[in-house]
Amino acid sequence: MTKVYLVGAGPGDPELITLKAKRLLEQADCILFDHLAPSELLDLAPATAERLYVGKKKSDHALSQEQICELLIERGRRGLNVVRLKGGDPFIFGRGGEEAEALANAGIPFEVVPGVTSPLGIAAYTGVPLTHRDHTSVVTFITGHDVLKIDWTKVGTSETLVIFMGLSQFDEIARRIVAAGRAADTPAMAVRWGTRPYQEVVTGTLETLPGLIHERAMKPPATIIVGEVVRLRERLSWYEKLPLFGKRIVVTRAREQAGALAEILHGLGAEVIELPTISIQPAADPAPLDNAIANLHAYEWLIFTSANGVRFFLERLDASPADLRAIRGRVCAIGPATRAAIERFHIKVDVMAEQYVAEGLLDALAAFDLNRANVLIARAAVARDLLPRELAHLGARVDVVEAYRTVAPVDLRERAAEALARRPDWITFTSSSTVQNLVNAIRAEALREIRAASIGPITSETLRKCGIAVAAEASTFTIAGLVDAIAGVR
Repeated sequence: MTKVYLVGAGPGDPELITLKAKRLLEQADCILFDHLAPSELLDLAPATAERLYVGKKKSDHALSQEQICELLIERGRRGLNVVRLKGGDPFIFGRGGEEAEALANAGIPFEVVPGVTSPLGIAAYTGVPLTHRDHTSVVTFITGHDVLKIDWTKVGTSETLVIFMGLSQFDEIARRIVAAGRAADTPAMAVRWGTRPYQEVVTGTLETLPGLIHERAMKPPATIIVGEVVRLRERLSWYEKLPLFGKRIVVTRAREQAGALAEILHGLGAEVIELPTISIQPAADPAPLDNAIANLHAYEWLIFTSANGVRFFLERLDASPADLRAIRGRVCAIGPATRAAIERFHIKVDVMAEQYVAEGLLDALAAFDLNRANVLIARAAVARDLLPRELAHLGARVDVVEAYRTVAPVDLRERAAEALARRPDWITFTSSSTVQNLVNAIRAEALREIRAASIGPITSETLRKCGIAVAAEASTFTIAGLVDAIAGVR
């Protein structure tokens, strides 16, 4: 049954969304999303889903609340699965109640999916518990949007006071709270963009915080917390101590492969900007690979130099009359990522390089007699000739077939300009093609102020040839090694 779902998107970190919300986004026909809903969540929806921005800032409303309700009703009547994606929780200062009433009055089926409201996220990510046995057993949530509507003599003395939308009015709010009897030296804290890598925190007291907010030119969206629990931040803060907190890092891997690196960087506190500089495509002509697969029984060695090579080789194997039983020879992998891709299909890897480059693979194969051995290498269309050339010198009969090719995305120039406009601290490169494609799209000079991180010496050599300094190079040529190299630079 189709419905309208009022979904809480959480406080900002996209990983704080609920499992139910994720499932609904994956099934959505239409998404109406707010200014505070993390943009990454939109990527969960099908490509065909309609995405409508209906955000409201203080003085900039894309649509009125009445127009939003009308859209929800209209899309609901069309029998669509509609997700109304709202920052935080729909029913805590999110106007979800008004939207639910409008849907109920119109006879449109709906559900409400709660989200982590911003104060809870902020409490967790700043190290300020909203309740604590030694400090408070009462928490009051209020909106500071209209100072005159609130009786500050009643709420101002709450042990922990959480103020939504009160940043621009906090001078007057603080004055009224103190006038209502609260001590001027009561700890207070303002948090902007809580739970995000660019989280900004200003701490002070009811007396000093208004001035600090002006001093820092702090702007909405921000939440203010008043109470003794704010003192705990100095000891309990953990998020801002993550090794890459506040760093903005560009990931240039292909879209389908960027997730692993992005996830690690995000877990270390970084803001990740995905800029795919390569697109992985099947071989331009699959016939050579198909012919090799038809003769798999004749090869004593099957060598893979990337996880992509494994993927496209097995896709063509699936499309052929043969199956895994056709592999008779030893299987060789250049490194752990390639090995994992092979073993995912329950194929044992006989040989893996200690250094995850062609030279390391040759060292690993040196223990074997390759004279007159039939060797199949399934790899990218453009790759170094070192491995097949040196294997041939050892007497092997080497067939190199194109399993896949990498091309530059058609919109790379525009996306690169957008990414660089965000002034990243780092840009990561995981292959020579990620370097070359980006430099072909923009000038290398555009990267001069950004630290470049390389997955290994071959990629570093390409960077230097393009005139780009290497600020960090992985000592082990893996994604984890690349992240370690970045985290090690101070």
